Amino acid sequence: MKVIAINGSPRKKWNTATLLEKALEGANSEGAEVELIHLYDLNFKGCTSCFSCKLKGGKSYGKCAMKDELTPVLEKLKDADAVILGSPIYLGNSTGEMRSFMERYVFPYLTYSDNLPSLYPKNTPVGFIYTMGVKEEYFDMFGLRKTIELNENFTKRIFGYSESLYSADTYQFDDYSKYVSDRFDPEEKAKRRKEVFPHDCEKAFEMGVRFVKRQRALEAQK
Repeated sequence: MKVIAINGSPRKKWNTATLLEKALEGANSEGAEVELIHLYDLNFKGCTSCFSCKLKGGKSYGKCAMKDELTPVLEKLKDADAVILGSPIYLGNSTGEMRSFMERYVFPYLTYSDNLPSLYPKNTPVGFIYTMGVKEEYFDMFGLRKTIELNENFTKRIFGYSESLYSADTYQFDDYSKYVSDRFDPEEKAKRRKEVFPHDCEKAFEMGVRFVKRQRALEAQK
């Protein structure tokens, strides 16, 4: 069994990456092979609206026709038994790299047909892990609940199952005094990093465990 995590953050050793690593640790604890891919290491673009993925009888039907450094990653994801996508929230949404990735990963399997809503051949759980500096009480102000819900709805339709985990009010800098950030209380941020973030890591670990157990249960039913 293979579980792949996609890091949509430019940071490889901070909040998002840490939670993704914990999710993979959970999956690995159940015997799954795991891999973490960093999108910011890749040179790629989002969808170019060529619609080759929806051309009946076309050689790229049901897959992205673009060829770049994301192409082998998309091929690898076809064989994954579970996928976990992680991104910090920038300006009320996922990072640009994650959005471009999702256009290339999700859209080719999406159809404009009520009779055939998805071209994806199997049921694969797709998890989302979000990190953000904003507090949960401001989610509605920034439309974050709608963003989370929309991403889940798309992936449920295409891949069969989706769930989300978010870590709010995260610790963003090593030294808040160096940045224009007087809106935040550094001591409160540090306290939350110490007391709350570890619980978020536990939740991420449990997501990895849950996904592997879910897929094993589905295999047992066949």
